[in-house]
Amino acid sequence: MSQAINVLQVIPSLSPRLGGPTAAMLGLSKSLRNMGVSVQILTTNDDADNRLDVPVNRLISYQGIPTTFLPRTVRAKEFIYSHQLAKWHRQYLNNFDLVHTHYLFSHLPSFTARAARQRNIPYLMRPLGQLTPWALSQSANKKKIYTQLLERRNLEQAAAIYCTSPEEASNVRTFGLRTPTVTLPLGVYAPEPIRDAREKLHQLYGIPVELPVVLFLSRLHHKKQPEVLIRAVEQLLKKQPCHIVLAGTGEPQYVEKLKKLVGALDIQGSVTFAGFVSGYSKNLLLQGSDIFALPSHSENFGIAVAEALIAGLPVVITPGIQISEEINAAKAGLVMDANVSDFSSALYQLMTMPHLRRQLVANGLSLAKTRYSWASIAQQLTPFYREMLSLKQTRASA
Repeated sequence: MSQAINVLQVIPSLSPRLGGPTAAMLGLSKSLRNMGVSVQILTTNDDADNRLDVPVNRLISYQGIPTTFLPRTVRAKEFIYSHQLAKWHRQYLNNFDLVHTHYLFSHLPSFTARAARQRNIPYLMRPLGQLTPWALSQSANKKKIYTQLLERRNLEQAAAIYCTSPEEASNVRTFGLRTPTVTLPLGVYAPEPIRDAREKLHQLYGIPVELPVVLFLSRLHHKKQPEVLIRAVEQLLKKQPCHIVLAGTGEPQYVEKLKKLVGALDIQGSVTFAGFVSGYSKNLLLQGSDIFALPSHSENFGIAVAEALIAGLPVVITPGIQISEEINAAKAGLVMDANVSDFSSALYQLMTMPHLRRQLVANGLSLAKTRYSWASIAQQLTPFYREMLSLKQTRASA
């Protein structure tokens, strides 16, 4: 029997408010543990504007996974700094065979990759969409300096870069990196079925039962372009009654801007701001809505899209969501440019063509169950971890 691998997973935050990244980190870690891999998570107690109510500076069980939360010292957008990190490295980093970091341009993953390299511990880096042209254009000068000082060397000397789509692997090469890549999608779990979900959803939000519901389930952030969807629904309402639920949180000023847009378009009665949802409330939205729509400018994967597919929702997404090619090839959703006219047209098609909706749902379920299974992903990633260790041992004995 092969020896268990001791892997450290590093992510700046496990805040539930981050949605996809947190769900992916927990799903991946649980599935790897089911494969016999010893996994620990290193993160901070960051929770957007707040801090998670968890013990810090010690190993605890968090949702069944051994996890250390370091105290967040400073948060500057996505750069989440903890002054305790260097001390933690000195005490514990040598206990691990491999390090797997998630996200770029942030204190915990960047400096843990550097520390692993200094200790000759193989490390794998997941960019989490930070090498897309859109992401690199945000705070571009700061990222250029950060890249020159630290991140490019981290990426160049990583054992591999974990990409979640062929497009993300292409972004790695465009960034000028020759580091080996491994391309595996993220996974989702099939939700517990909720009986009469549609009726319960309409009752909860006071939506007339005859109206189809369009679900936006993501952060309310300008990258996700919810204003495109709001304007598309306003256009659609001229010929097709419907209701849109925007489920997610964001910067208060941006959320207020969206609410003012709804008011200016005079469609308040057709829009619900549901706020942050999780657990049963999230599953109710996924199972009780009629269409999932995400006009995002850029997503390295788009785990909310995969969650919608496995919940049986037809999806309308953009080419900027990097699994859009897979979805298009599988005829599992409609891929449209992120403009008001195209999104309005796509929503109208799905509301008025039940045969198209049924076809997309069936294809989407098949794609999600075969391609986006955490068990399958862990089965493929575990041998890759072992290969990384084997290469280290071969080089050490050479």
